Amino acid sequence: MFHAAPISAADPKIFFDELAQQMVGLLAGERDPIANAANMAALIFNTVPRLNWAGFYFLRGGTLVLGPFQGQPACVRIALGKGVCGGAAESRKTQRVEDVNAFPGHIACDSASRSELVVPLMRDAMVFGVLDLDSPEPARFEAADQAGMERLAAIYVAASDPL
Repeated sequence: MFHAAPISAADPKIFFDELAQQMVGLLAGERDPIANAANMAALIFNTVPRLNWAGFYFLRGGTLVLGPFQGQPACVRIALGKGVCGGAAESRKTQRVEDVNAFPGHIACDSASRSELVVPLMRDAMVFGVLDLDSPEPARFEAADQAGMERLAAIYVAASDPL
């Protein structure tokens, strides 16, 4: 059984290096994308401070459909191009939003969320989903968080078979 080791959050570089090592170990030997997403969401939610939601949406046609997550119940379907998640999927660029209430078209699945970080998941230059993180704190996510989560998303994509 895998046990997440405590990580010191004092230095973001060290934090994400250690989290990436744990992620590689957690996903080692498993290729199922849903199982890997479930374990990754749990590891992130239980390791990264000040989150109220961590999870995945997977693209089905022109709609993002809820995947494995940790946190409050969430929106099940998000149209491509709608909200932060749909915008990240459509643009194929990470979205780091300091104040979701100021984001045009924000979809409020959890009214407690104040900031959001969404990383598109890509294989062969095609988006197949997003990794979504929410926080109850405004401006919770910094450039180091974005770089760290993009690194974790790349680990997930490399470790998982296509959906």
